[in-house]
Amino acid sequence: MLTPGQKLRHTLDFLLYDWLDAHGLCVQGRYSEHSRETFGAVLDLAEKIAAEKFAPYNRLVDTEEPSLDGDKVILPAATQAAWNAYRDSGLLAASQPYAAGGMQLPAVIESAANSFFAMASVSIGSQLLSVSNARTILAYGNKKQQEIFANKEFSGEWAGTMCLSEPQAGSSLSDISCKAILEDADDVLGARYRLFGNKMWISSGEHELTPNIVHLVLAKIPHADGSLPSNTRGISLFIVTKYCVNSEGQNTERNDVSLAGLNHKCGWRGTTNTLLNFGEGKHTPLGKAGAVAYLVGKPGEGLRAMFHMMNEARIGIGMAATMLGMAGFYASLHYAKERRQGRLPAMDKHSQSAQVLLIEHADIKRMLLAQKAYCEGSLALCLYAAKLVDSESPRDKLLLELLIPIVKSYPSEFCLEANSLAIQIHGGYGYTRDFPVEQYWRDNRLNMIHEGTHGIQALDLLGRKIGLHNGDALRALGEEIASSIRYANKQTGLKPYARELDEAWAKIVAVSLKVQQMNDPQRALANATPFMQAFGTVVIAWIWLQLAAHGNDAGRTAAFHYFYRYELYKIYAWLPPVEMADPTCLNTTADIF
Repeated sequence: MLTPGQKLRHTLDFLLYDWLDAHGLCVQGRYSEHSRETFGAVLDLAEKIAAEKFAPYNRLVDTEEPSLDGDKVILPAATQAAWNAYRDSGLLAASQPYAAGGMQLPAVIESAANSFFAMASVSIGSQLLSVSNARTILAYGNKKQQEIFANKEFSGEWAGTMCLSEPQAGSSLSDISCKAILEDADDVLGARYRLFGNKMWISSGEHELTPNIVHLVLAKIPHADGSLPSNTRGISLFIVTKYCVNSEGQNTERNDVSLAGLNHKCGWRGTTNTLLNFGEGKHTPLGKAGAVAYLVGKPGEGLRAMFHMMNEARIGIGMAATMLGMAGFYASLHYAKERRQGRLPAMDKHSQSAQVLLIEHADIKRMLLAQKAYCEGSLALCLYAAKLVDSESPRDKLLLELLIPIVKSYPSEFCLEANSLAIQIHGGYGYTRDFPVEQYWRDNRLNMIHEGTHGIQALDLLGRKIGLHNGDALRALGEEIASSIRYANKQTGLKPYARELDEAWAKIVAVSLKVQQMNDPQRALANATPFMQAFGTVVIAWIWLQLAAHGNDAGRTAAFHYFYRYELYKIYAWLPPVEMADPTCLNTTADIF
């Protein structure tokens, strides 16, 4: 029987080479030294490290949560060993140029490699946020910041975080109160500020895995009268390190950043999640209180830089959700093939007659098909998005912008449902710690909140993305879908499905246009979440039509049929409230609850 890693590799090979033609990227100058063989070697390495250093300790890091010894966070030794193995592999810098010590790999191969770690143990592998942090500094930081902070993160010498939310301000970033006061405009590392305030929900905000941590922190620069800007245009981005550093990138004294507490979570328990205080005076770098901070980019443009980081992180969250769903699918598939329970309706129910394997029951097969359809469709979507990252085409960049909310939200919602179905297949055992599926569900539940909640993604999609560049992004996706429909129509067996997708997309476009014409934005956006569910379902239906047209694997074909027969029709229940701008939720008053 194949291991989960081997099954995943088989699926990745189909998606990367038979569908996405990833090896075709090797004709480009940047990737010309690569081939399918070098890509395969990277995937082999990732699969090996994940199997040896991550997967065996997934339950351990769930039960031995981070704890405090004074100011220090204590993690299991296995976490350090896993981090060291990942660091030494060079995968942190997988897509960086050779000149910067990287492998110069396409983002789609990097994403495929990281899927092994997300499936093996998502909470050990969550240090990968360091990569998004470093890329943001590369995109917006000055040369010295790139040389010191970004390069040390890519090498794994230091780790990184993102610090957005505050105890009183979660998704509402205009309400953040962290402030940064200019101290030296001419510091060699960039304009130096002193930063004061608190940040909440900071993943890996404190640990001993690396000798320094690079925090990217959103804060406001006060006006001349001391007041803070009242909107998001007044938010800037700063580098704040755990230990101050000199111009050569060497650690010096402790910065005025302190751990205020650990958050104890339902899942992702292997990742330290923190409340951090900046500038409380517990430490006095350079002789006074206030966290030493360096401005990244221009004042007031912090959100632009941070969303560069968050868009990459959202693809990562989509992949994390997908692989947790996939892990549950593989576990429940294995269980269903081994566990005997009950008899089929046409069989003798006498207790002396043999029980059948769970997988022989139609309803068990329904739940397995649903998991496969959700998870493999989501994996294909995440890899497609990663390939768009590799593209220099402005049109592909538009497509990526439009799809980012779906890449983050669809796997987060439906691969979580896959985890729920995995528990159901296990029956009562699924609800116990005797089997891993309950942990997969708990770990996955965070992803609908991570990096922008489900509702925020829905508002972004319906309120901004469908009208992006006067609708060019929506039209570009429509052209891609139309091309796939034409291709599928050349295969007799796919024509009915192509027609169903065409009708579903037409409905999405019609509802989108109707919403854009409404003159009451509050009412128009009141049903953004069902719109996003419908939009995401049609996107996955489009993905599945492409996969069906590129291969005739029996399992994949069954999942494709399942999706069109059981899932696609749901859009016709989700879209009417959007199209009518139904005011039920909007007009419901708090006092009725």
